Amino acid sequence: MDIKHLRDVADELFTKKAPLNTLHQEIADQFYPERADFTTKRSWGTDFASNLMSSYPVQARRSLGNQFGTMLRPTAKSWFHLKRKFMEKDDFEVTAQLQQFQEIMRRAMYEPTSQFLRATKEGDHDFAAFGQCAISVELNGQANGMLYRCWHLRDMAWQEDEEGKIGFKVRKAKITALTMKRTFGDKCHQKINEACEKSPFTEFNCYHFVCDSEMYDKGTSFPRMSIWYDADHEHLMTETPIRTQFYVIPRWQTVSGSQYSYSPATVCALPDARLLQAMTFTLLEAGEKATSPPILATQDAVRSDVALYAGGITWIDNEYDERLGEALRPLTQDFRGFNYGVAMNQDTRAMLHNAFFLDALKMPERGPEMTAYEVGQRVQEYIRNALPIFEPMEMEYNARLCEETFDILLHNGGFGPPQAWPQALRGQEVDFAFESPLHDAIEEQKGQKFQQAQQLIGSAIALDPACAFVPKAEVALRDALLGIGVPAAWINNADYVAKAKEAAQQQAAAQQQLAAMEQASNAAKNLGQSGLMSPQQATQ
Repeated sequence: MDIKHLRDVADELFTKKAPLNTLHQEIADQFYPERADFTTKRSWGTDFASNLMSSYPVQARRSLGNQFGTMLRPTAKSWFHLKRKFMEKDDFEVTAQLQQFQEIMRRAMYEPTSQFLRATKEGDHDFAAFGQCAISVELNGQANGMLYRCWHLRDMAWQEDEEGKIGFKVRKAKITALTMKRTFGDKCHQKINEACEKSPFTEFNCYHFVCDSEMYDKGTSFPRMSIWYDADHEHLMTETPIRTQFYVIPRWQTVSGSQYSYSPATVCALPDARLLQAMTFTLLEAGEKATSPPILATQDAVRSDVALYAGGITWIDNEYDERLGEALRPLTQDFRGFNYGVAMNQDTRAMLHNAFFLDALKMPERGPEMTAYEVGQRVQEYIRNALPIFEPMEMEYNARLCEETFDILLHNGGFGPPQAWPQALRGQEVDFAFESPLHDAIEEQKGQKFQQAQQLIGSAIALDPACAFVPKAEVALRDALLGIGVPAAWINNADYVAKAKEAAQQQAAAQQQLAAMEQASNAAKNLGQSGLMSPQQATQ
């Protein structure tokens, strides 16, 4: 497939995606007004929320988006850990090396120039509102650090391969002539060079394609190709073989037959958000009528405008007979349904709160009067409620970001020469484990189980001392320590423990032998003093 066919595929994908942009525009209008430019173009000074009567739907989306980063990627601690793939446990030498890799990755990700925090913050709110986001992961222009950027879903399109994975990806980009010249140099079209001299900030339409090498066959051994195309001048600028996916596109809830996903939060909340805006508008109108009711004025009796402001005077014809009725009188209205409307408004807010999983994200409270069983049951309930939120985020979002970052650092010497790694780690695939309130709750159960097992074993030993040989105490203790978050560097490896055990046994045997010799010497001395035998005989 050549570049023109790739352009045709991209145009077809964007054409088919147009109805989805309309849906995203409606969702953004209700929940994410800062992003509401899928089908309209706004100026920088546009009032984002001018169409809204209540900010509660926007606040609900904001709370969920903020919770993603706070709970799944806390900056105060390492939220991801490396381990060998398909291995239940690593030896401590390998674990220590993987923890070193982890620290290198963390420094690269949180370097201020990488823009990781900015990209993931924007991605979190796209994920909460639209159920997907698009983040590019690459080396920066100087190739001395990572670079992360979140892109507008309006400008992204993709399709799935035969296995349901995202294969072909394309992004539309409006790039100024000056930026194109600085980025692609002499590979730009001649008209770009001319534009740099006359109007360097003129924007041109470009495409960025990322596709499998088989789709764009150029005889490379790399799995994918990154292609930049000047659409305005139909000019191929660069085609670069790459190992990574380049774009990380996490998807929350997918449906069969579509490569695009949806946010289960906004799918449920969209009708409630519309209802809340309509009810709020009605309640505001009713409140205004209650405080400033409409005024009925008698025709030809009022000689001036009706002054409804504080201190206002309305002039009435002095010949008007008040026995015919008041010249000015408020319109009688029934506000008995106002409180019912307020109750409906509060109920709709509660529905929105639940739709955005804000009730499920709250950790269970542990009262001092609770038993260990009650605490365990509440933790289990929290895990069941939180799994639909955390699982897609960890596997589709955090894991993809970490994998892309690891691959880029690996193939660019970020982890040092492989010859310096432990032999058991060379040529092995790595996997990632993540920390979150959910995983913390799961891992903390190991410590609780260890304490429960200790109580049971103690009760069993009181009945039969042989039960002390049933548990693998060292294995259980290691699992419990790692489960509660003790770093591997704090724990001695199995070889050290085995040698320490052997040394302790030898020392105990030596002490026992010395004690026996001392006891025998004391006995001989006592016999000699008693006169039953001579000291020489006692020591023979």
